[in-house]
Amino acid sequence: MGLEVKVVYDEDRWNLLKNLRSKAVGIMDVLRIRSIESIVYGSIARGDVKPTSDVDIFIPYPVSSAILQIHLEENGFKIYRKVLVQATPRYVPKAYIYLDEEELTSVSFPLAKMRKEEFEFYTLAGRLDYSMLKENHRVPGINKELKLIIPTKEGHLEMPLKPNIDLAAKIIGLDTQTIRNRIRVLEKRREHGRTGVYREIDLSKDENFEDILSYLESRDPALRRRLKT
Repeated sequence: MGLEVKVVYDEDRWNLLKNLRSKAVGIMDVLRIRSIESIVYGSIARGDVKPTSDVDIFIPYPVSSAILQIHLEENGFKIYRKVLVQATPRYVPKAYIYLDEEELTSVSFPLAKMRKEEFEFYTLAGRLDYSMLKENHRVPGINKELKLIIPTKEGHLEMPLKPNIDLAAKIIGLDTQTIRNRIRVLEKRREHGRTGVYREIDLSKDENFEDILSYLESRDPALRRRLKT
């Protein structure tokens, strides 16, 4: 393994991981009341959390945003922000509902059916379904700093991704081209920041994502083509 670094977690880090995972389970429990299956992805799934880590809950299929919002609010969650994001003209638009003022906790879902390569992003980042999270599994994945994270009993191993693409592909279970594509996307975002996102639209509390999507679709031929595929 090239340029491998061994990271050992202290008690505070294990407790932080436990608390963030408990928060994720609480949200996923509420979604399951309405038979909505979801995943958690990123550092919570890998284990390499820090105090600023996100609790990212993703529903991997379209749902009614109005019903989802009502259900979340009825179960004690406050909606702080709603935003429609489309990473590139080729990618499916997604809805993000933030459940805290710091925007560290969110529930998101695609506004149309995802392609295989779009869902693979979550595999690359590391993802867990509800049962795996409850059983306290951790999975390998790639972080935003383009490091491969491999969980261990003591913490994790980390190594730069670029010199270890073949290894990452084997460990994560995806082909090398998918990983190279992800590297390009992350490097672009690191270079351009938020401007690297093709479309980002804030919604008021009373606006529905589906209505905004319909409005955009009527005026954007590229979006119409994407939603038909």
